[in-house]
Amino acid sequence: MTPNVKGALLMMGSMAAFTVNDALIKVAGGEVPLFQMVAMRGALATVLIFLLARQQGALHLNFPRHDKWLVAFRCLAELAATFFFLTALLHMPLANVTAVLQALPLTVTLGAALFFSEYIGWRRILAIGLGFAGMLLIVRPGPDGFSIYSLYALVAVVSVTARDLITRRMSARIPSLVVTLATSLSITLAAGIATTARGWQVVPSGAGAMVACAAVFVLTGYLCSVLVMREGDVGFIAPFRYSSLIWALTLGWIVFGDWPDAVTMCGVVLVVGAGLFTLFRERAAHSTE
Repeated sequence: MTPNVKGALLMMGSMAAFTVNDALIKVAGGEVPLFQMVAMRGALATVLIFLLARQQGALHLNFPRHDKWLVAFRCLAELAATFFFLTALLHMPLANVTAVLQALPLTVTLGAALFFSEYIGWRRILAIGLGFAGMLLIVRPGPDGFSIYSLYALVAVVSVTARDLITRRMSARIPSLVVTLATSLSITLAAGIATTARGWQVVPSGAGAMVACAAVFVLTGYLCSVLVMREGDVGFIAPFRYSSLIWALTLGWIVFGDWPDAVTMCGVVLVVGAGLFTLFRERAAHSTE
């Protein structure tokens, strides 16, 4: 098996794990308050990540203070993304929320150009514009199709974009598992504090089992996403992130009985097509450097 094939399989495994986690959280969200659910999932995931980082010998803070600040800001961005994404997920179809997040390659490319002065040609600018048009078709910013939770999904995209741009500025000296552990711990603590303020509710056994399974899938997704960066060509592997849409469409139909309408599907095609073109152009640009 070539490194590119391994990387593609790991990327698809990561996307599958994260999407199954989303479906489990969406089901359990009908019986468990959001912050309590995040705190429960986060506590188990943090323990598992800590054990993995300890086994890998990655538990050290021997990196510059500048990077420590970046880790802190990344945690804040991830915290905002978690709240807005999960709130949208509990009130919107799984495929729709997942489709909005597929705009990330476009928003990260645009953010890198705006904040880091990275060059993007007119082709990628056009692709970004088409991708944003597709995203508008998904969230429907009109009186008939728009809801506050569509806005939450868009804020989640902005938050994840900020997270990824911050990650780009980190040095290679920071172990990926340390960043993952810090993120998971910060989200768990914040959710725990919010849960304490609102009160703890008795969790049905079925919902508790789903949250526990969600924690395992989150860890699997994190692990695959870390391993994928060590295999093959990123330009070849990155497009496989869109496999999450296949899982979201399938699970949304089987578990929740949801299937996007024609307008939403047109938006999905625009977002995915623009994202794939942007990734292709970035790969071509790097190959000529």
